[in-house]
Amino acid sequence: MKCIKLKGVRNLEIATVKKPNSKDGSVIIRVKCCGICGSDLHYFENGSPLELIMGHEFSGVVVDPGDRLDLEVGDRVTGLPISPCLKCDACKNGNIHFCKNTWTDAVGLSLTNSGGFSEYLSCRSDMVKKIPNKVSFQEATLVEPSAVSLHAINLANIKVGDKVLIIGGGIIGLMAAEFARLNGATYVALMETNIKRSKKAMKYGKISEVFNANDKDIIEKVMKKTSGGFDKVIECCGNQYAVSEAIMSVKEGGSIILVGVATNNISVPITMSVMKEVEMKGAIAYTEKEFETCIKLIEKGVIDVLKYIDLKVNLDKVQDAFLELTSGKTDKIKIIVKP
Repeated sequence: MKCIKLKGVRNLEIATVKKPNSKDGSVIIRVKCCGICGSDLHYFENGSPLELIMGHEFSGVVVDPGDRLDLEVGDRVTGLPISPCLKCDACKNGNIHFCKNTWTDAVGLSLTNSGGFSEYLSCRSDMVKKIPNKVSFQEATLVEPSAVSLHAINLANIKVGDKVLIIGGGIIGLMAAEFARLNGATYVALMETNIKRSKKAMKYGKISEVFNANDKDIIEKVMKKTSGGFDKVIECCGNQYAVSEAIMSVKEGGSIILVGVATNNISVPITMSVMKEVEMKGAIAYTEKEFETCIKLIEKGVIDVLKYIDLKVNLDKVQDAFLELTSGKTDKIKIIVKP
C-alpha cells in the first residue's frame, strides 16, 4: 500500500509498505480521511522519529473486523488512536489517557503502528467506534481534535458568565472556544500571532475579540479590557511566550489549562503565578467518554466541525500541505488527507 513516511527535517516522502494484517484481533480500516494535527507538525519540524507514518485523526471503512463481533466489512468507523493497558489504576479509573502504555503502539504516533497517512491502518478493536449515518468521513476526522478541546474545557470547569482567553487559533483553540460557549462563557477572546487566522476566527462566530500576541502592550490591553484578567485561560501553543502570556492574563485565583506541548524546557514568570494563586493544569488527550461525546455532538449538529476544513489533499500533496501549515502565514485551520 502507499503511504507517507517521515524521512528527515521537514521532509515527507511517498513510500510503499506492506498492508497491515489483523494482530491480536485488531480492526483493519481502509482510510477515507485523516486530519493533519499539530503534533504531526512537531514531528515534521524535528524530523524524527525517522520512518514514522503519521496520522491519528482518521476515519474509514472496515475491511477486516478482527475480533469485533459487532462490526462487519464495510462499516464506517473512526477510533481512538491510543493503546492503554486497561490493567493499571489509571485505566481502571477511566483515565486511559494517563496509562503509561497509552502511546506505546498508538496509531500514527509510534513506529509500531502506522497511521492514517496511508491507504490502510490497524486499530485496536476496543478503540474502534462506529460512525453514525449522519456523520460524514470528514466530520469523523474532527472527532479526535474535538475531544482534546472538550477535555481541556472540562478541566477548566468553565461556568456561566466566565471570561475565557484562548491562546492559539488552531483547531484545538477554536474548538475550545466552541465548548467554552456551550458551557456558558459570555466573553471568549483569542490571542494569536497570525493575522490571517485571527480574521478568520472572528467569522466563525464563537470569538468575541482577537488580541494580537505580537503587540508589545498586549497584557496592558487585555487587563484593561477584562477589568483585571480572565477567569480561565486555555493555552494551546506550548511555547514560552504563550505560557507567560497566560500567567500574566489570568485574574487572581484564576485557572490556566496547558494544552500545548513544549518540546523543550521553558522559563515562565512563576513568581507572578504564586502571587496570583493561579491554578495551572496540564491537559493530555481525552477520556473515552469525551471521544464518544464528540461523536454525538457532531451527529446532533450541536457543534459544526466542517467549517474548519479548508483543504483536502491526496498523498502527492501532503508535503506541500505540511509546508503551508508550518509557514506561520496561512489562514488554513485544518487540512484533510484523503489517501
